[in-house]
Amino acid sequence: MTQGHGRTRERAERDTPSGERPGLVGVLGGMGPAATVDFYRKLVEETAATADQEHVPVVIWGDPRVPDRSLSLLGGGEDPTPHLRRGIQALRRAGCEVLAVPCNTAHAFVPALADEAGIELVSIIEVTADALAADGVRAAGLLATSGTLRSGLYAGALRRRGVTALEPGEAGQRQVMAAIAAVKAGHAGPEHGRALEDVARTLAARGAERIVAACTEIVLSLDGSGLPVPLVDPARLLAGRIAALARRRAG
Repeated sequence: MTQGHGRTRERAERDTPSGERPGLVGVLGGMGPAATVDFYRKLVEETAATADQEHVPVVIWGDPRVPDRSLSLLGGGEDPTPHLRRGIQALRRAGCEVLAVPCNTAHAFVPALADEAGIELVSIIEVTADALAADGVRAAGLLATSGTLRSGLYAGALRRRGVTALEPGEAGQRQVMAAIAAVKAGHAGPEHGRALEDVARTLAARGAERIVAACTEIVLSLDGSGLPVPLVDPARLLAGRIAALARRRAG
């Protein structure tokens, strides 16, 4: 079961500090291209608009040439920092005041780069951790890249809010990475969705009250309808937070 759009909007509205007023929103995308398209679709869906002019103004930087973030974090790949810096600075020069990054793993690199460029990052990690804590969740299972897990991005954010992060075992993590790779390669099949569901069920059996699709490609292969606990989509939560910020500015 996935979270409803209306509930997501209400939570984003509630969790948004009243003083925040975003202008043009920059989306650092291309990681991967399908995930970027998915995020923008969700931003449109999360925006309570009755005409084109009421939607969130965005600039999307979609550079798929950014080196693999997970491989870099695991010590076996090129540092993506120069590529990420180039994209963030381009968005800032375009007049963007707020930055959204649909790629979860990239958040191991982008906070410092956003500060450097003078653009406000709305973190997909923090937004998701806020939502879980607001729902009173005590334990959440993570479906993420190995790099995201190694970095401790979610584990740390959840721990600060009193939520325990549960990660797949070694065999389960291999299944997760295989599914992510299949989505990126454009040939994800039903078998990948079933594999992710199996891993998610194992996490739920260990006590996870929510399963977090902590890689944007996960929801492109797993819809969550067959899970015993709700599937949380960080990309939709981020879209809801951005839409809420934009509504407050318009108001």
